[in-house]
Parts: sequence; structure tokens; C-alpha cells
Amino acid sequence: MAEMQDTQALEAFRIGVKLRELREKSGLTLHDLAAKTGFPRERLAEVENHQFAPPIAMLLKLAQALHVGMAYFFEDKVGAEKIAVTRAPERVRVARRPHHGEGEMTYVYEALERYRAGKHMEPFMVEFPALDTSEMVFVSHEGEEFLHLLDGRLEFRTPDRVEVLQPGDSIYFDSDVSHSFRGLGAQPARAIVVVWNRC
Repeated sequence: MAEMQDTQALEAFRIGVKLRELREKSGLTLHDLAAKTGFPRERLAEVENHQFAPPIAMLLKLAQALHVGMAYFFEDKVGAEKIAVTRAPERVRVARRPHHGEGEMTYVYEALERYRAGKHMEPFMVEFPALDTSEMVFVSHEGEEFLHLLDGRLEFRTPDRVEVLQPGDSIYFDSDVSHSFRGLGAQPARAIVVVWNRC
């Protein structure tokens, strides 16, 4: 059931369709895109076929390689207005697989804004499950991130630093630092995360 919801979420956003359209419009094969991004060709094919939920960092690198903003993957009924409102029922969850493999996304996210074209910040609601340190997936990418913890306890790790966040705590960091998060406790930690891409 969870995997079905995962697939439905990806199809609702049309992430795979949008990725394929962008790639083909750019005249790139899957092999070309793999070479540009460092992601395996097979993994890119899984994203295009709605078989793999891409983590936020992966979408950011794909957007950079294809010369669009990351918001492109979440936009729907895009307009040129200066004010865009996304209602709660319009948000779509992108979830990890029930049994994620090594290196796969370990969290659930929702894009909080779907309608504003060309925005520089990308806001998300993210749920981080409890993990063993051996399950943590470290990522780095261009830009900066801001996280404000709403519920639960959350651990932030880099190769040389560990911070434990409590509800109401915030963290702002350069996202080119290799980093990972994990929930601490029985319930997932829930946070507002804003990603800004310098490029």
C-alpha cells in the first residue's frame, strides 16, 4: 500500500514524465544525463518510470544539469502572478519505499508550493524516521538549507559535527557540506525545510 501511494505521488507530480521531457528536449540520452549528473543510468530510468522516489538532492542536481529550477518538478498550473497560494489538499507526499535500499531516500517530503514559476527558494514539509547511524544517507549539493523542527527530535550530522534538535529549534547551513538527518525516538521528526540553490 505504501509503495502504491509512493507511485501515485510521483505520478501526481509527473516527476518522471517531466524528467523525460526535459531530457529529450535537451537532446540527451539516459547515458548522457548519467554522465552529467553522476547518477546511474538505471536509477534515472527508474525515476522516469515512476519506480523510484528521487530525494530532494537528486532533483536539485537533475534540475541543474537540465538548466531549470528544481521547482519545475513540482509546478502545476504555473502562472506569472506575484502571489501563489497552495492549499493543504493540493500538497502531494513523495515517500520512500517501505524497505529502502542502501543509499536511497530515508524520508518523506511534500512540496509546500506548486504554482509559482521561477522561484529561488523551495519549501518542503519533511518527515524523518528513526534510523540507525549505519542507515544514514549523506548528501551534498550547491546552495543553502534552512530547517525548523516542528515535532519530535532530530539529529543533524556532518563528517565532524553532530547536533540534536528539539521542537522549535532551527538550523541553517551551506548544503555543499556533506550532511544527513535522522529522527530520534518512536515517532518521526517533522520539519519545515527550505532549500535555496545558488546557481
